[in-house]
Amino acid sequence: MKVIFKNTLLLFALLATFCSGFAQQSKKRIDGVVAIVGEHIILDSDIDIGFVEAKAVGYDVSNASRCEILGTLLENKLFMHQAVQDSIVVTKEEVNYEFDSQLDRMVESAGSLSNVLDFYKKKSVDEVRESLSTLIENNMLASRMQQKIVEHVQITPEEVRQYYMTIPKEQLPMIGEEVELAEIVVKPEITKEQRQAVIDKLNEIRQDVMEGDSFQNKVYMYTEDPGSISTGGFYVVDKKSQFAKEFKDTAFSLKVGEISEPFLTEFGYHIILLEDIKDNKLQVRHILMAPKPTEAAIEAAKEKIAKIRSEIVNNQISFGDAARKYSDAEDSKNSGGIYLNPMTRDTRFEVNRIQDKYLYSMVSGLGLNEISQPVFVNDMYTRQNFYRMVQVTKKIDEHLADYDHDYLKIKDNALNVKQSKIIGEWITKKIKDTYVQLSPDYKDCTFKSNWSKK
Repeated sequence: MKVIFKNTLLLFALLATFCSGFAQQSKKRIDGVVAIVGEHIILDSDIDIGFVEAKAVGYDVSNASRCEILGTLLENKLFMHQAVQDSIVVTKEEVNYEFDSQLDRMVESAGSLSNVLDFYKKKSVDEVRESLSTLIENNMLASRMQQKIVEHVQITPEEVRQYYMTIPKEQLPMIGEEVELAEIVVKPEITKEQRQAVIDKLNEIRQDVMEGDSFQNKVYMYTEDPGSISTGGFYVVDKKSQFAKEFKDTAFSLKVGEISEPFLTEFGYHIILLEDIKDNKLQVRHILMAPKPTEAAIEAAKEKIAKIRSEIVNNQISFGDAARKYSDAEDSKNSGGIYLNPMTRDTRFEVNRIQDKYLYSMVSGLGLNEISQPVFVNDMYTRQNFYRMVQVTKKIDEHLADYDHDYLKIKDNALNVKQSKIIGEWITKKIKDTYVQLSPDYKDCTFKSNWSKK
């Protein structure tokens, strides 16, 4: 089973690319309804868009049929329909958050906000948001429905082994060149006075709200969280949410209407207002503020990491010992700087798939045991600035996937196959209980699922 609409970023890219061409094409052909799934319709033009989407994610569509694309669209409409039946809700704030998160990445990729607006032929961010909000919401619903279907699916080592043994050798995936890395991070110093100034300001804001000011208005004035500023600092939090532990612990300690005292995460200092609790999910607003290093502190960090590199290069200290002694990266310093891939939590990085532009610039071209020059990093995740240098501790040439050396990747593939099978079985069952109507033009299609209900 192929689920084309895997993420909102894909929708952003394809809509902009496809928009002008499709506008002209649609004038040449009447755009009729080709299918109905529950309360959702699929237009003939949606199939054309589906071809573009499939191509955008790397599928070879040269031999793909309209029936195949329609089958994928039918699956996604079924997910959306069932999400509503199961009371899965996507809030306006969550849609805005998703939009803002993707917009940040697009601005970084395009170089500026104006380039993004030009790309979409829009005059403002709000116009782009308005045109894409419904699509984002629908795809979030479909995605959450799929997650719900497979949320308890696990896979055993024996299942992984059996999966690997069933793959013909000529069909084993090729793994690109990989490296294992160690890192040393030096952060510009933040003084106690700078930290206390942020805490004092958050306490002042907290007191103002307790005396009647609007928390939401304070968010617009002060927060430094770009992902939630447009929603007034709003988040939905549950036990499985991917928030910092300190954030979740604080949120779940509050009573409805209560505002936390300032607390620290890797992102900076926060205060949280718990607005409501629905279905064991917390509806919160927060304000984030982080102390900023001075230019002198930044320069001092640059000099410090340059000196550390000099000591390593001159064999005065090993890279691992230097990481333990000097690095400010709490999650890697005690292991001698061993840097885990944040996407896989494995030690390996496939060089050509490194998405962090700073890391890629450091790793690209480095030989075994070589050390990069220090690079000033603006971390997209924590929004913090620091200097980092890395050492290539191991290189693995391009190779066919091997059970012993690539177990985690094989495990992920095996789990995906198992989840896909379970989702396929779910689709077969739900089709029987859902209103489905196909246009006569597509009644003779051969689908993977029984959409024709023959």
